[in-house]
Amino acid sequence: MEYEKISIKEDFIRLDSALKLASLVATGGHAKIVIQNGEVKVNGEVCTMRGKKLRKGDTAEFNNSGIIIE
Repeated sequence: MEYEKISIKEDFIRLDSALKLASLVATGGHAKIVIQNGEVKVNGEVCTMRGKKLRKGDTAEFNNSGIIIE
């Protein structure tokens, strides 16, 4: 799986925001649903918290696509 790089200037980005920024989901509402349904993995583990803070080096996967925070 290839990972798209997401650069952040802050200390962290919320999981739902990161999925939206990477265009893996169309809206924040869509992000909320797929996260709550257990369809998203953070650092290889299923994550159901849409407010999960992703920091540099973290990865998220959804629908055979991945992002890495840098």
